Amino acid sequence: MTQPHTAHEIVVRKIPFDFDEGINPVWHADQPEWSHMLNGASLTMPYLEPFLIRTVREAMTQIEEPGLRQDARAFNAQEGQHYQNHRRFNELIKANGYAELADIEAEMEADYARLQKKSLKWRLAYTAGFETMTMGVTEWLISQRTKLFSGADSSVTSFILWHMVEETEHKTVAFDLYQNLYTDYWARVWGIVCGSWHVVKFSRKAYVQTLKKDGRWSNPISRWTTFKRSMNFAWNVGKMLIQSARPGHHPSRVTAPAWVTQWMHAYQDLPEDRIPLLNTDDPDIPAQFA
Repeated sequence: MTQPHTAHEIVVRKIPFDFDEGINPVWHADQPEWSHMLNGASLTMPYLEPFLIRTVREAMTQIEEPGLRQDARAFNAQEGQHYQNHRRFNELIKANGYAELADIEAEMEADYARLQKKSLKWRLAYTAGFETMTMGVTEWLISQRTKLFSGADSSVTSFILWHMVEETEHKTVAFDLYQNLYTDYWARVWGIVCGSWHVVKFSRKAYVQTLKKDGRWSNPISRWTTFKRSMNFAWNVGKMLIQSARPGHHPSRVTAPAWVTQWMHAYQDLPEDRIPLLNTDDPDIPAQFA
């Protein structure tokens, strides 16, 4: 007999990050290429995450397990908070010099409308696949936070790492939904490929466009810097994708960085009216809030 699904402790944190209206899209002055790369990833979120939410909501109609349904509701609530913050951030990036990113947004909107017509099985495999990639991204961003964020804008850094913390909380949900309804191994592996590649494709399209506008894409040094960071991403995240594609894998076996737990504990002690801002002037960027 299948054991009942025990709901996870998934906290929905409604954090309206307060980005400066005149924010510099190059929010890490020492790493403009990295700034644009993360801006490109952010651009995808208001299109990707509503797609994930709709998919999970539809899957819930076929799930009877109360604990899994509870997890799915919390997953959607967290993802809703994520994409709303990303949308505010993206609007400021466009308003402060990169209005042409709206063309890529229109492409994404049309593409996700097309994907919405695919079967629930395909869409849920895509969802589980993308969530697999986020585990690798979380490990990478947090373990290398000094190299990636030291000296960067605190509001952007805090926003991005908050998102990653919450990805670890709901990391099992999409996988468990898929396994509950389908269990097809090869379709799940294909979902890892599709979910990862699709988002990376649009992220890259966005940052290439902004780097071209800045005149950096034609600069050999800037181009090499971008390539090295892309390879660093591929190496670190790729290891997680390969691990997750193995038969018998379950996301619960992926241990979150200790920093994630430290962030959660620090957040519990934060007054309700305070936005959790990290100190990026400290090279270690400790999980403590200013």
